[in-house]
Amino acid sequence: MMHGLAGKKAIITGGARGIGLATVQRLHDEGVQVAVIDSNRKDCEKLRSQLPETTVVEVDVTDASAVEAVFKELTSKLNGLDILFNNAGISSPSPFLNLSAANLQQTIAVNVEGVFYCAQAAAQHMKKAGSGVIINMGSVSGMLGMPDYSDYNATKAAVIELTRTLAIELAPALRVVCISPGYVLTPMQEAEYSPDEMTVLNARIPMKRHADPKEIAALVAFLASDEAPFITGSNIVIDGGESAGGTASL
Repeated sequence: MMHGLAGKKAIITGGARGIGLATVQRLHDEGVQVAVIDSNRKDCEKLRSQLPETTVVEVDVTDASAVEAVFKELTSKLNGLDILFNNAGISSPSPFLNLSAANLQQTIAVNVEGVFYCAQAAAQHMKKAGSGVIINMGSVSGMLGMPDYSDYNATKAAVIELTRTLAIELAPALRVVCISPGYVLTPMQEAEYSPDEMTVLNARIPMKRHADPKEIAALVAFLASDEAPFITGSNIVIDGGESAGGTASL
């Protein structure tokens, strides 16, 4: 158990499956009161049945006015806000020359604008309280070139830089941190790669496997806790050694 998490209030975007869901479960186990924002109705309904004590709201994070309204609603319901895990994101691999304007705009809208809107809404409430931590979801893809992910890579690089800037602007009251996972065994990942491709990917990772979403959730819990009071503005990589030798770009 992490020190200082029990009793805190958290909002997790994209929290109905994958890394988000694992983090909801971990923070719940830590005694955190959690609310989830997600746009997938089926996943939201499933989460409500799994964790009925968790508030789950269906909202599109690309809608700035809807984000502002839901943060006002949730912070009132939670009676405060200590933690935002800005996790919602999308990925749709495509060769650069074939990438459509519509797909590019949608990736930017979710992965950059959505992160910006949620961070801004959370920070407004946290600043009034005088404390809080915002944890943004980056990726090693935002640090190293990877073919067929030009839009995704660009958005994750933007999130990493946004994190640094917000950390400076919002200090010392608020901490802002970015985490950059490598390959994680999530439904989104499994939808993008065949079993043979997954085997190839695992072979080039020094740890010889994908991360379990629970391992990413554990990092989020640590960064949100009182164990990490001096960590802000950092981009923390958790990729099993994948980027240590630049292998992510192969």
